[in-house]
Amino acid sequence: MKYPKEYLDEIKLRLKVSQVVGKSVKLKRRGKEFIGLSPFSKEKTPSFTVNDEKGFYHCFSSGEHGNIFDFLMKTQNYKFGEAVRSLAADAGMEQYRFTKQDEEKQNRWKIYNNILEKYSNFCHEELMLGKYPEIQDYLNKRKVTKKEIIFFKIGYSSNNNFFYDLLRKEFSEEEINSSGIYYCEEKTKKYIDRFRNRIIFPVKSLNGKVFALGGRTLSKTNFAKYINSPETEFYKKGNNLYNINSAKDFRNKEDEVFVVEGYMDVVNLHKFGIQNVVANLGTAMTERQIDLIWKFFKKPVVCLDGDISGQKAALRAAERLFPLMKPDLNIYFLSLPENLDPDSYINLKGKDAFLKFTQSKIEIQNFIWDSYYQEIDHNNPHSLSIFEKKIKSLCRDIQDKTLGKYLLENFVQKINQLTPNLNIRKKQFFKSTKIFNPLQRTKDIYNQRNKFEEKELKEFSILFLIINNLDVFRKNIELISDINFSSELLMELKQKIIDFSLSQKFNDKLQLSINDFDQKFEKKINEINELAPVKIISKNKNEDQIITIFNEIISEIKKIDLKQKIESLEAKVSLNLDEKLYSELLSLRNQLKGG
Repeated sequence: MKYPKEYLDEIKLRLKVSQVVGKSVKLKRRGKEFIGLSPFSKEKTPSFTVNDEKGFYHCFSSGEHGNIFDFLMKTQNYKFGEAVRSLAADAGMEQYRFTKQDEEKQNRWKIYNNILEKYSNFCHEELMLGKYPEIQDYLNKRKVTKKEIIFFKIGYSSNNNFFYDLLRKEFSEEEINSSGIYYCEEKTKKYIDRFRNRIIFPVKSLNGKVFALGGRTLSKTNFAKYINSPETEFYKKGNNLYNINSAKDFRNKEDEVFVVEGYMDVVNLHKFGIQNVVANLGTAMTERQIDLIWKFFKKPVVCLDGDISGQKAALRAAERLFPLMKPDLNIYFLSLPENLDPDSYINLKGKDAFLKFTQSKIEIQNFIWDSYYQEIDHNNPHSLSIFEKKIKSLCRDIQDKTLGKYLLENFVQKINQLTPNLNIRKKQFFKSTKIFNPLQRTKDIYNQRNKFEEKELKEFSILFLIINNLDVFRKNIELISDINFSSELLMELKQKIIDFSLSQKFNDKLQLSINDFDQKFEKKINEINELAPVKIISKNKNEDQIITIFNEIISEIKKIDLKQKIESLEAKVSLNLDEKLYSELLSLRNQLKGG
């Protein structure tokens, strides 16, 4: 028996290849791909690539290639059914058991989706025919273009469209009723279109199938401006997001997605080329929705309307989502100016202004702190006590206890700053007994070094050796001349050192000081003298030992360059399995192995 294609596609959409493979292979991001050591062969240089966008892995050393099901079958020795069951569980989906009930449910889904597709197509065609100029005028005022109407399949359901009668020719009353489009009026026993006189926004599942609708009225007499499909067998409002089917394919460099409130926010941000945007379908953000977002994006940015109700709703969402935080995933909040939502902001100020404004987003813990902080009375111990208890309670609820510990420490530091008088004696004690801390100094240097690439630090070591052993390199000037540094400033510095070495003025100098150089080199020389990893091991070494250390570092730099060439070539080969490129790649790998 075969699994339904829709079921398998849903699993693949919910699980990234890197997410599945990453459980057993240590992966490192490289551009749009991931790379790691092959699980299919013993190798020292990574040749195993994963491409989430294309949905496959490829191993250049063994030729193995496949999707997430193939990976479990080949690495865990699973049968296909076992792989499907395991991945369905990871994706949070019900197991497909090939029972009569499963087959019936699959048939019901096909009918359900068919009805919704037909209805949304009909409404879209009605709008595109230009039969309702007042609707077109409204969309023009909201600056919705024809291109977006087509992309989102926006439509209009008129008061008397008689589409129910057309559906009745093909589907039973029960099947139509289960779609959620119509409800039965008790008095007349007639089925009424709940979306009548509304602009229609089809809501699609991850695989692009219409499974719910949103409707916006232009009438001021209607009770609700926006309505959504009622929950059905196949549609659960708190499980889904508007436009997630499209947005998941448009991750930006920052791995962000903008989470907005309304359909129009999505439509107009998309119009300006911001395609990584979803809406939460009029619900407060749920655990299931954030889990769905995190499957595709690491940094959701919740965009808040600038009014008070928007801020309060956002705080409630933040409190609900905070316990779900994970070390490698985050949530940000962005508060828009008062009386503006993302739709009105971007139409008023443009894309560049909006993207610039999004840089003011803040992490969820800071958003919670700021929101609570506004409500406390700094001079009231009771107010401060309640504030501290709320903060600590939130941190204790975090499911990842390690992350919770560090977030609590961060909050406690801030709380201590609110009550300086309670901590003044402790501060005075530490101030009076403060001594030099070599461990802290080591940490500082380590943190500074982390700002530089491995190759840059090795280049610092080369220049450190030359600057502090000028007499040695004066006799071996050809060693310096052949070096190509990675920045223009370091190349200029090298040339200065060569000039000094050949100058009569510096003939007696054993080393160069910062005063010998122009001011523009001052900062770089300080970094070299402070951060060069070779600083300690080169102490008290003789001339031969210095040259040996120098040559070893040059060899290491060449290996780094070779690795970069290999990575670049692997990226090309993953896109184009060309024999010539692959031969060149193997040649470079052999060079690297040969040292």
